[in-house]
Order: sequence, then C-alpha cells, then structure tokens
Amino acid sequence: MSTLREAWLHAAIEFVRPLIAEKQCVIPECDVSVGFASTGVRSGHIGQCWSAHSSSEARNQIFISPALSEPFEVIDTLVHELVHAVDGCQHKHGKEFKKMALSLGMKGPMRSAGAGPQLEVKLEAVASQRGPHPHGKLSAPSKKAVRRDRPRAKCSECGYQVPMRKKFLSYGPPICPKDKVEMEAVGDWDVSDINA
Repeated sequence: MSTLREAWLHAAIEFVRPLIAEKQCVIPECDVSVGFASTGVRSGHIGQCWSAHSSSEARNQIFISPALSEPFEVIDTLVHELVHAVDGCQHKHGKEFKKMALSLGMKGPMRSAGAGPQLEVKLEAVASQRGPHPHGKLSAPSKKAVRRDRPRAKCSECGYQVPMRKKFLSYGPPICPKDKVEMEAVGDWDVSDINA
C-alpha cells in the first residue's frame, strides 16, 4: 500500500510541475510520503516540508497527513508543500512564500493557503486524472489535553503574583513580601492528585 500511495504522490508532482514551471519556478528533488508532521497527531497540520539541508540525501522531504484521503485535498496540500520546497523552506510563510503562492492562485492565510478558484479547477483536473488516492483515511484520536489554570498566589493589597509549584500547594499561599499578608490562592489548587 505505501509503495502505491508514494507512487501516486510522485506522479501527482509530475502533473503539477508544469503549473509551477509557468511561474518560472523549478521543483527541486523531493521525496513525498504519507505521515504525520513533526508537531504530532493532534497539531492539526496536514502537510510538512523539510528542506534538503535536513536530509542526508539532499532531497526535500514532504509529508502528507494520513488523515487526508480525498485526491483533491491531497494534491492541494501537496502544492502548498511544494511551494515550500521551491523556496528551500527558507522563508516559512513569509513574503517570498506569499508571492509564489499568490502567483500560483492560492488564497487564504498563508499558513493554511490552498487553491483559489482558478487553481482549484486545475487541481481538480489533476485529481481526476490521478484517480483515487490509494490510501484509507486514518482517524487519529482528537482528544485534547485539558488545560488547567496554573496555580498561583496573588496579594490582594498590591496585586503581586507568584506561580506555585504543585509540590508546595499543600502548604497554602505564601505571605506577600511587601505587604506581609497572606496571598490569595488563584487558579487550580487541587492537591488531591499530588503524591505525598
């Protein structure tokens, strides 16, 4: 399966190469695979490009999220990552990336830039020529960490605040160094999960 989907992705690069060449840009040597971004499963990133400088083979490494399976979505994400590859991953989503992306017909915030109306028509044609993406969509867990308000102590007189470490919560709020009064407990002071 992985050989088929990587072959599909490499063939997709060849289909979009002329679109990028029209803008006087050259796609460098790239390897493309299905895989999660280095930021992890829950980051929401659907693609990532690593520069050739990161690879011992001096080839850009592009990863398309296994959460994508629709051919258009995959190719749209691939084009975004190819713009990074053309740029050598030097300017992130800055003005150089933006200039190239807009010239190709991409739109939206540059961090998530995708095909605009005219580019969408071209990529839909590429997607229909490529046929189904030989990859079953992966449903990754989306459980998000529960964010707890960090415990701290605050002086009601002067407003001075200090962060509190969990292991000292059972001692209670400290005394304000300025006003010499006990400070108020602010945030999550639950001490039930602290080992004694």
